[in-house]
Amino acid sequence: MNKADSERMAGILENMGFVWSEDPNGADLILYNTCTIRDNAEQKVYSYLGRQAKRKQENPNLTLIVAGCVAQQEGEKILRRVPELDLVMGPQHANRLEDLLQQVFDGNQVVATDPIHIIEDITKPRRDSTVTAWVNIIYGCNERCSYCVVPNVRGIEQSRTPEAIYAEMELLGKQGYKEITLLGQNIDAYGRDLPGVTETGRHQHTLTDLLYKVHDIRGIERLRFATSHPRYFTERLIRACQELPKVCEHFHIPFQSGDNDILKAMKRGYTHEKYRQIITKIREYMPDASISADAIVGFPGETEKQFENTLKLVEEIGFDQLNTAAYSPRPATPAALWDNQLSEQEKSDRLQRLNHLVAQKAAERSQRYLGRIEEVLVEDQNPKQTSQVMGRTGGNRLTFFNGNIEELKGKIVKVEITEVRAFSLTGKLVK
Repeated sequence: MNKADSERMAGILENMGFVWSEDPNGADLILYNTCTIRDNAEQKVYSYLGRQAKRKQENPNLTLIVAGCVAQQEGEKILRRVPELDLVMGPQHANRLEDLLQQVFDGNQVVATDPIHIIEDITKPRRDSTVTAWVNIIYGCNERCSYCVVPNVRGIEQSRTPEAIYAEMELLGKQGYKEITLLGQNIDAYGRDLPGVTETGRHQHTLTDLLYKVHDIRGIERLRFATSHPRYFTERLIRACQELPKVCEHFHIPFQSGDNDILKAMKRGYTHEKYRQIITKIREYMPDASISADAIVGFPGETEKQFENTLKLVEEIGFDQLNTAAYSPRPATPAALWDNQLSEQEKSDRLQRLNHLVAQKAAERSQRYLGRIEEVLVEDQNPKQTSQVMGRTGGNRLTFFNGNIEELKGKIVKVEITEVRAFSLTGKLVK
């Protein structure tokens, strides 16, 4: 989501006449798009800002912007810490960057963090890839997980209309993009805020309906979506993914903990049994589907036994990839105020143990690819070995093989897998 926001804001700046620079110390305008999900990311922001604030004292014409979740969280408080800033803007205001900058150029110091209805973006993002693209379909989040700052900084759920999404994807198809990842903080909640109810009583617009609507857009060969919430993941959605050939058999569904008492304290709204049922149903329809997820260790009050329940879930399901993190107290979240916080040493120990198991299970899952022929969408040259190109399988495994990037970029090719690792593959082109 942050990458997608960065591309949109870069597109606005280029439309205003700015030119991208690789050297931040030579730039006339610097925009930091920030994350506040964990404390270490937030502290990096202030480290970077300190260096640029010194530059601004020497060059008053430098424009300094902080956007994203730290900006939304801190608001005017960030100006007391870094008074050299020209613009502080939350993620809901990304599409208003040009208007806000005009106020800055008129001599104002601007803070834009008030909740607003997100306007449809008519600018073209400065996309980092010419092969794959992000498309936001829903902004914000209505969940209130006790550890998560996202609803406070990204606002309430706001779904884009199916027509606006279709139009953006249709243009991307005409521009030569081959793979689209539909994005949402809570993507399978898409459409809850849009009008309309079917005869059976469900919402008229859902992620499932949207997949059927956009599936046949000319030029688009692959579809992905992230991030899913177990509370809203339905068998109807799973069935649609199995029926629609362009939808990749890769699902990112965070479970966060394998213990029901911790899940209840987190206010996640499901049990580990419910989560297991979802994975079982996915594998019933698509036995080879790749499953990735997110997990948090060291949540306040987590006992060794409760942590072991997370290890047990990881052992039993066997994830292709798992993003792990030690619990980090975040401002304005209930769990940050609880008095049963775990020590950093205990959290670090559990994180290491979980990561060891994750790598082991991912390596086991990779074994199924050895000797198989996989379809790989070629995205770019391997920067570490320029004789190779790299791309991803439908199951989202990064794959390297020898080839000419000029000939292969943007093509889906057949690759025989000759070497497997926990999180990537190596193969040879099948001609």
